[in-house]
Amino acid sequence: MNNKNLLIRTLDTGIFGLDGGSMFGVVPKVLWTKAYSEPDEENRIPLAARPLLIQYDTKTILVDTGNGAKFNEKMQKIYKIDLNKSNILNALNSIGLQKEDITDVILTHLHFDHCGGSTSMVDGNIVPTFPNAIYHIQLEQWEWALKPTEKDTASFIPNDFLPLNEHKVIKFLDGNFKFNDFIELITFFGHTPAMQGVKVNLNGQIYFYPADLFPTSAHLNLPYILAYDNYPLTTLKEKKEILEKIIEEDWIVIFEHDAFVKAGKIGYEKGKYFVREKIDL
Repeated sequence: MNNKNLLIRTLDTGIFGLDGGSMFGVVPKVLWTKAYSEPDEENRIPLAARPLLIQYDTKTILVDTGNGAKFNEKMQKIYKIDLNKSNILNALNSIGLQKEDITDVILTHLHFDHCGGSTSMVDGNIVPTFPNAIYHIQLEQWEWALKPTEKDTASFIPNDFLPLNEHKVIKFLDGNFKFNDFIELITFFGHTPAMQGVKVNLNGQIYFYPADLFPTSAHLNLPYILAYDNYPLTTLKEKKEILEKIIEEDWIVIFEHDAFVKAGKIGYEKGKYFVREKIDL
């Protein structure tokens, strides 16, 4: 697809912290610290919350909305969140956009660090942050978020997404979806059911936003799988399949949570995947 008006860029909604062991599952600490980062005194590693902005013609699309700014003091401390920085509206304002400018929000899934900015507290009420936007959510993910298991219930905060349905601003999707001629949504099922990655064709160059399939560049290698994943063997299969396409077609992968690498082209050598060329969006 050749669209000269198509622009993509990442947004900075701050650094937060999650337990390093939880982020790397069965991989020993001595290995993940070398692959990614040393943890703090509470074993938390720095993670970005990096939404994607896609603009073309009359459309201004957000993919994910970061942690948002609704956390109480206790939760701010647990996750090392700066509410001013995590506010998606501040990130948009810094590049000259207002909340009314957003026409669509694609939510990869409904974990708080991906959809927290989708709603905001206004005059004591929680409302959709973007008054003119349609929110695109996989129905299977929505149904899971309403009834999560004991394993992942803490990842879903109802105030982040229930008001969207109450205000009737959701378009529910059922599986892989062609948003238009150059944006495609691809579903994955290892991390959480029907998480959707976003594939953008910009004049022949593929950009891929995989959400928590590859949250950081360290997760490119196959055994590096989140302990948060509900179905890790499914994640393993999904990683193998998509990495073949990424390498063969020379995609640029955008890392939503990597505090050090925004995006890059991927290489493979001696049984390992790595970022062979960093890209700054």
